[in-house]
Amino acid sequence: MHNFKSITVSAALLILALPVHAQTLKGSPSSVERQYKTALAYGYGFIETSSSISHYVNAGELLKVQPNRYMELHDVSYPYAREGVKLFLDRLSPQYHNACGEKLVVTSLARPQDRQPANSVSNSVHPAGMAVDLRIPSKSRCRSWLEQTLLSLEAADVLDVTRERNPPHYHVAVFTQSYKSYVASRTQNSHEYVVRPGDSLWVIAARTGTSVAQLRRANGLSSDLINVGQKLTIPTESSSLTSVASFSEVSTTLSEVTHRVRRGDTLWRLANQYGTSVNQIQRDNGLSGTQLKVGQELRISGVALKL
Repeated sequence: MHNFKSITVSAALLILALPVHAQTLKGSPSSVERQYKTALAYGYGFIETSSSISHYVNAGELLKVQPNRYMELHDVSYPYAREGVKLFLDRLSPQYHNACGEKLVVTSLARPQDRQPANSVSNSVHPAGMAVDLRIPSKSRCRSWLEQTLLSLEAADVLDVTRERNPPHYHVAVFTQSYKSYVASRTQNSHEYVVRPGDSLWVIAARTGTSVAQLRRANGLSSDLINVGQKLTIPTESSSLTSVASFSEVSTTLSEVTHRVRRGDTLWRLANQYGTSVNQIQRDNGLSGTQLKVGQELRISGVALKL
């Protein structure tokens, strides 16, 4: 007999009875109770001992979370979580990395009841595999980005986040079924795009019928810097775009754009990127030579984009 508890209740009755609280990082007894009752509503078992984890893993109820180029696991004794939590980390970590230039650090995932710290609450959802602890970033801009993102997801009612003080971390309880439905609804109206040589956010926005602001928001970008081979989510309305894979190599000409010079830009590269010529860029901007300065704004007319 396995050493674990499996509790099955009416999900609909429990979830409908749970109040939705205002978005805050402070947490409250009611938010803890809501997390716990949601785990019960999902029928999740609560891991009692470390030896019980293998049962959940073998049954496919817990999935292994692997560190990668976007995410670090720091002193995580049990790197397992429910499918919805893993999905949450798989989506959040590359967005955080794009926005901040550093890895998202996970400090705890599933945790058996007999391995809970002394100051943990009795009805924590860590033993249910429904929670993840994230390190608080030292950089203020990264901290602000992460907190705003987590609170926006809390506003969507797909998770509950609390900023804990001892030790400092963000405790995130993911309402896994709600989160998976949320992701499914968003990806139905989005496509993936792989950045090609000569691409910029402006070019991609024009090519895909979206905007630079939408691209930055959808991919958690804090700047316009992108890299060849990088995968971007393209948010679209069903009527505005067919499929990224079906774009044909045709050209459209726009009147004029403004380009802010970035490190590595040259007149030849910009001419190739925008489908114009070095001479045309020089004429548009009164340039007598080819030297550019980072941050310099250039007018580029007669832009030809391959769509």
